[in-house]
Order: sequence, then structure tokens, then C-alpha cells
Amino acid sequence: MPKSKRRGGGNPRGTSGAQHRNMQSFSDEDASIETMSHCSGFSDPSSITEDGPEVDEEATQEDLEYKLKGLIDLTMDKSAKTRQSALEGLKNALSSKILYEFILERRMTLTDSIERCIKKGKSDEQRAAAGLACLLCVQLGSGIESEEMYKTLAPILKKILCDASASVQARQACATCLGVCCFIATDDITELYTTMECLENIFTKSYQKERNSNSISSPQNTVLHISALLAWTLLLTICPMNEVKKKLEMHLHKFPILLSCDDVNMRIAAGETLALLFELARETDGDFFYEDMELLTQKLKALATDGNKHRAKVDKRKQRSVFRDVLRAVEEHDFPTETVKFGPERMYIDCWVKKQTYDTFKEILGSGMQYHLQSNELLRNVFELGPPLMLDEATLKSMKIPRFERHLYNSAAFKARTKARNKCRDKRADVGEVF
Repeated sequence: MPKSKRRGGGNPRGTSGAQHRNMQSFSDEDASIETMSHCSGFSDPSSITEDGPEVDEEATQEDLEYKLKGLIDLTMDKSAKTRQSALEGLKNALSSKILYEFILERRMTLTDSIERCIKKGKSDEQRAAAGLACLLCVQLGSGIESEEMYKTLAPILKKILCDASASVQARQACATCLGVCCFIATDDITELYTTMECLENIFTKSYQKERNSNSISSPQNTVLHISALLAWTLLLTICPMNEVKKKLEMHLHKFPILLSCDDVNMRIAAGETLALLFELARETDGDFFYEDMELLTQKLKALATDGNKHRAKVDKRKQRSVFRDVLRAVEEHDFPTETVKFGPERMYIDCWVKKQTYDTFKEILGSGMQYHLQSNELLRNVFELGPPLMLDEATLKSMKIPRFERHLYNSAAFKARTKARNKCRDKRADVGEVF
């Protein structure tokens, strides 16, 4: 995967922006009723994209836009609960539908609403607003519109991220938002480096904690450090090679410290970042040599075979699975290729850089990831999938398997699997009787 971002991802550029509207707010009781009526349609992404036998697409689109306009208005309501519900409704819609033209006309209004909610809102509202900012960038793509939005929001996001008195959850959301929006929107290399330094100032505190066993760090701070580390790693994948070399010199010998962290998610995040750093190091230098390789591989093998009784079984299984792959990456320069299916297409994740990028967008888009891989030009450019496939409705319908047929197929497969297992059990039983 290329290390520098490509601009002009194919999204048509518009010049219009929505003007600010003077809105007359209403009572909290009326607002909550209105919010429920607008947000109910977005509680499940399938409610937007659900197929029907005879659907008037134009009328459906008009109805959707009407609901979205109502939600945008409600982001400026006096009630915090109403604003948060409206933000969540917009997030659900943007994650499950391509709404570029609609958003483009209202991006200034949306940016103002997000800015106000992040500045004046409390923890949950700030998290929802930061999540909506990520989705706006994903929808708008890597053009001037996203860049303008990022320039407006970046100073506020950095301020909250570095504010120790702010909610940890809000700081965590701001870290993720900074990483994703900077990855998509900025062409300014100085801004990229500044954002990475801001994130470094957060997660490098875990180095000090692990070095000093007497220091105390709450689990909440660890969660914040993980988010900052993952956002920093995402931005590292688009850095020029000379900057990658500097970051490797600064951090590669320090990351093994984080493998001893008490939090399983921090150990996993550090391990995956370590594998990515080794991948980048070998790309920048064919003769790359790591001095403490033996000690590092011992640590990775211990984590890949961890049987500590004091840890949860789920955590141990997850950790062992990840660190088997990390160990292969460090020792054998190997990556276990994954296949992602979406519609008639397939995408192969064949390196740690691609995996890190995919995991980040999947976290933001949730169940809408497959839809965006098919239709979103930004994501298709990032993963080098080419232009979206133009499939007519008849082709799409022919590719869908009816639910009843899927049920029959799964039942038959289950029966065949059961029979095969029973035969194996019978053979084992016979062998036992012989001896």
C-alpha cells in the first residue's frame, strides 16, 4: 500500500455551503418527542437501505433528506439530550448511506454544530460530535471541503486531548477523530507532524508507567493511550520515508516496554504497532537489523503461548492469536493474508499497513463498512480498489440468495458436518477397542 495520500479521490467538488439558520428552539419535552420521531429511522442501518418490491427511490430519498434536515436543526437545540440524540441519528445515517451531495450543501452548518457540541457539550455529546466529524470526512473525501472542516476543528480537538481535566472518554474520541480526519483531509506535512507529536505526548506516558513500577495509571488513562497510539500509527502509514526513519529511531526500541502492560488491549495494540514498524523498517532499509531481536522474540513467544491463570480466557485467546501473527511478522517477515468480501468483490489484506487502515475505518463505519467499500470513492482509493462497480438492479438481485435457500444450504452443511464428525468419533472408538 502506498505511503503517501492521493488527492482528488474522484468526489466532485462543490462550492456551495449552507448558510447559518436562525432557529427558534422549543421546550425540552417537545424536543425529545421530535428527536424520537426523527432518530427512530436510524436506529438500525438496515432501515435506510432496506429493499422492497416496488420502492419509489426519489420519494425515499426526499423522505430521508427531510429527516436529516430535522436532525441537523436539532443539533443546535437547547437540550443536551436532544442534541446528542440528533448527533447519533446523523452518525447512523452517514455510516450506512452515501450522502455526499446532501452533506456538501450543509457542511458549514454541520461543522458549526460539531464545533459547538465539542466545545460546550459534556462527555457523551463530545464523543458523538467527534464521531460525526470522522464520518463527515469519510463522506466528503480528501478534498478542500474536508480540509476546511479539519482546520476548524483541529485546534479544539487538540485542546481537549491535552486537557487533563477533560473527560477521558471525550479525550479518547478526540484522539481518534484527530487521527482519522488528519489522515483524510490534510495536505500540509507540517500539520501532519504536529498532530503526530500531539498524539505522541499522550501514549508515550505509558513508557514511563511501565518503566516505573511504582507509578499509578488508571485503566481509563490506558484506554486513552491506546486510542492515541492507534491514531498515531495510522498517520505513520502516510509519512514520507525520511520521517518514518526518524520515528523508528525514536520508538522502535521503546515499544517492547508496552508488551508488559497489565491491560490486554494495550499489549495487543503495542504488538500490532511493533509488527507494522518492522514492516516499514524493512521497506525503508533492506538490510534492517534489530539489535535486541532475541529478547524481543522471547517476549513475543511468551505472549503467543500465554497460559497465565489470572487472566480471562477470552483475553488469552485473543492475545495468543494476535501475537502468533506478530511473531511471524518479526521473525519470518510474513503476514497472514485476510480476505474481505463485499458484494461481488474481494479485497485482500496482505500487510500490516493495510490491516491498520482497514481496522480503523471499520471501527468508525461499523456495519456500514461493506457498503462504503463498494460505493465510497475515498475508501476505494485508499485500498486501491478502483472506481465503484456500476451494477444494475437486475444484476444485484440475481446475486442475492433468498433467505429460505440460505437456510436450506446451512441446514444441509450442518448435517454433512455432523455426519463427518460422527464417523471420526466412531473410528476413534474402534481404535480404542483394539488396544
